[in-house]
Amino acid sequence: MKKQFLFLSILFITSLSMMAQTDQIAPKAQTNFVPSGAPIIQILFNYTEDQTQNAAKKSAFNIDRSYFGYKYDLSSTITTKIVLDAGTTGANAIATGSAYTVFVKNAQLEWQIDPRVRLKMGMQSLQQFQDQEDFWGYRYMFKSFNDQNAFGAAADLGINAEIKISKTLRVNIIAMNGEGYKNLQDSKGNQKIGGNIIFTPIKGLITKVYYDKQPVTGAKPITSLALFAAYQATDWRLAAEYNQLKNAQNFLVQVDGSNRNGMSFYGTYAINKKIEFLARYDQLRSNFLVIAPATSTLASNITTKDGGQVIGGIQYNPIKGLKLAFNYQGYNYNTAGTSPNSSKYLMSAEFRL
Repeated sequence: MKKQFLFLSILFITSLSMMAQTDQIAPKAQTNFVPSGAPIIQILFNYTEDQTQNAAKKSAFNIDRSYFGYKYDLSSTITTKIVLDAGTTGANAIATGSAYTVFVKNAQLEWQIDPRVRLKMGMQSLQQFQDQEDFWGYRYMFKSFNDQNAFGAAADLGINAEIKISKTLRVNIIAMNGEGYKNLQDSKGNQKIGGNIIFTPIKGLITKVYYDKQPVTGAKPITSLALFAAYQATDWRLAAEYNQLKNAQNFLVQVDGSNRNGMSFYGTYAINKKIEFLARYDQLRSNFLVIAPATSTLASNITTKDGGQVIGGIQYNPIKGLKLAFNYQGYNYNTAGTSPNSSKYLMSAEFRL
């Protein structure tokens, strides 16, 4: 706890120091600035045809998520944002009386302290896979690797300081609760601390290293690592990432010795401004320590979820704010007999304001 307090103190003092220099190095705010805002609306819709052997639900129309919010510029350097996330409740739909549950996804203040330093406070999107998700570009169709496999949360409550060291190098330093935006802070108050380094040596090339660590009272800390490299040209883009989660079955469940790792490769080729082809392959591996029965050993317990994810399709972007994708999503399990390999055909859509 002392280390966490020291870290937060250093982060706060650094921010104050930057603020003190702002008047000397930052351009003065425009005197004619008028506070203003804009609504945020995003709806993720799909139709799924499930070809998996013995699939209970062969086809369905779905709204996976809906985001509603508002962004408001208080000044030329300070912005606030709130976003509500309405997602399906799944098996709890009957018990709760609704097919959807609403969460606060973002409730943040963003402060451009000076041209080099930006500070975010509150419930915010995290850095673990934000850059990967942006580069992948098809979140409405399928989540990025870390999000899909629960290596980390999409958003959390805390502080994020982004420092631009040069035109090609920036870093983020974060301190978060660690439980994500759908869960309360743990009873021991152990925060997740970490950060990333993003290096763009040449135009089109981005590289990233991310690491975080969350202490767990009476057990080994949960740690996660993400390595990312990608290149974007005029008509195509390619990316690869490696991800690792240690001492946990997911970012919320700590188990000593249970480790997960995996890689994701994806690419896009644009025919024109409206049509592009996409492909992706993920490989997940892990060695879960099964808690029951007590005689289980780590070496003999390979998770039944391990396997390879295959995605391919074509996206059509007829107008700004609307994306349509016809795609295939298949999953092949590493352990034979675990369950039938998954095979689905989808028409996915994103409506955005």
